[in-house]
Amino acid sequence: MSHTRNQNSTPFPNGSEVEISSNDNGFRGAWYSGTVIKPKNNNKNLMIVEYKTLMADESGTKPLRETLDVIQLRPLPPRDKGDRDFKFSEEVDAYYNDGWWEGVVTAVLPGDRYSVFFRATREQLEFGKSELRIHREWVYGEWVPPVEDEQQEASISVDLKISSNDKFQKGQSVEVSSDEEGFQGAWFAATVIEQLSTGKFKIEYKFLRNDDDTAFITEEVDSNHIRPCPPNEMIDQFRLYEEVDALYNDGWWVGVIFKVLGRQRYEVFFRDTSEEIVFKQSELRRHVEWINGKWVSSSSVCNPIHRQIK
Repeated sequence: MSHTRNQNSTPFPNGSEVEISSNDNGFRGAWYSGTVIKPKNNNKNLMIVEYKTLMADESGTKPLRETLDVIQLRPLPPRDKGDRDFKFSEEVDAYYNDGWWEGVVTAVLPGDRYSVFFRATREQLEFGKSELRIHREWVYGEWVPPVEDEQQEASISVDLKISSNDKFQKGQSVEVSSDEEGFQGAWFAATVIEQLSTGKFKIEYKFLRNDDDTAFITEEVDSNHIRPCPPNEMIDQFRLYEEVDALYNDGWWVGVIFKVLGRQRYEVFFRDTSEEIVFKQSELRRHVEWINGKWVSSSSVCNPIHRQIK
């Protein structure tokens, strides 16, 4: 996907408290607190920032400074009101390794503790209530979901179970994810060729072909990068701010609907690239995660007022 910049965005003033995203391996998908120092060489699109929790030296005395594109910065998210409880399958940010990572609540545990699944790493970890916050996106100067509305709909668990032991059969249709640059975050249709003695699976992609276009690509993948095909659901209409998968460049990419157009067309915003693309309804599906042998839907981010993102 290409990078689309919001032409109306304004740089953050010097000294602004912000959250910072990174494109470096091992840090992608997290937000870190920091401070804007100044623009780089008076370029309003490049900002020098200083992290609050990441250090440049092993002794931990010198905060890390970086020059980043302004699109990698956002204001500090609003604080949740009161002593808030989180619900099963609700989207949250969890504080882990000095940053906030997006995840999904997979279990409500005793003692105000929660089990959280992270889609980027396929990990499941346990957190206390104080280590979690509502997951919000900063989209063109607006928090999604809006602060005053938060999440209006209960989360949904899709009642479809398949073997949770990740033993996929030869010839089974599956979806495969990749950690390669440019493919992260997408799922691609494939067929299982065989399970290897190492525990990995040999698969053949259904639509990705080799460089000389003579055959479909085959690959070995581990169990964290393979899942069954999601349920085929009939959706009458997608809602504003609903999380969806969009079929793009032969794969399914997770995004958020931020404008409902006529004739069953939608504008979808992709958080990883800050890009928006128009899709037909037939090119979209509801976003679900494969967790512990069943499909779980993240909370729909619904705004009943249907405010437009400026």
